[in-house]
Amino acid sequence: MERSFIARGRALSSADSLAVCATDFTLPQHAAAWLELLDHYARDPMGGGTGLSDYAKANLVRELANLPSFHGALAFSGNQAVGLINCFAGFSTFAAKPLLNVHDIVVHASRRGQGIGQALLAWAEQRAGELGCCKLTLEVLSNNTRAMAAYQQAGYVPYVLDPAAGHALLMQKTLPEETA
Repeated sequence: MERSFIARGRALSSADSLAVCATDFTLPQHAAAWLELLDHYARDPMGGGTGLSDYAKANLVRELANLPSFHGALAFSGNQAVGLINCFAGFSTFAAKPLLNVHDIVVHASRRGQGIGQALLAWAEQRAGELGCCKLTLEVLSNNTRAMAAYQQAGYVPYVLDPAAGHALLMQKTLPEETA
């Protein structure tokens, strides 16, 4: 089901209709556009600056297509894919309800500042409502002030349980690759 969203911020030209629709990896054009946009993001300094690995390029679409917790959308301006959002269902133990985590949000560098990110976040909020989620979560690099401003515009705030305890930090531990 395709859903159109009105872009906030700088208006798109009348020739540029923005449509946000659920990612359908069975459509070759969706799979190719999604992979190209994610690689574009991975090449950006805020995405690590190196691009996707050959392994990720060869396996990511298939793996996500088979993952029931994946919820994603592509933003199209006319026939051109200009953004994507990747979300994963999780669970809030404190609320005893599902949540939706925004794992990646990508707007092509040439199209930033046109409301595409806000439209993708609106899609995720609608999807979270359909799933009965109690909240949306996301992580952002501390120096990505442009993204933080966009998230705040969409209503996101730092995660705090008790102000005296401070806000939550995302941490990771990389595990060794399995040997074949």
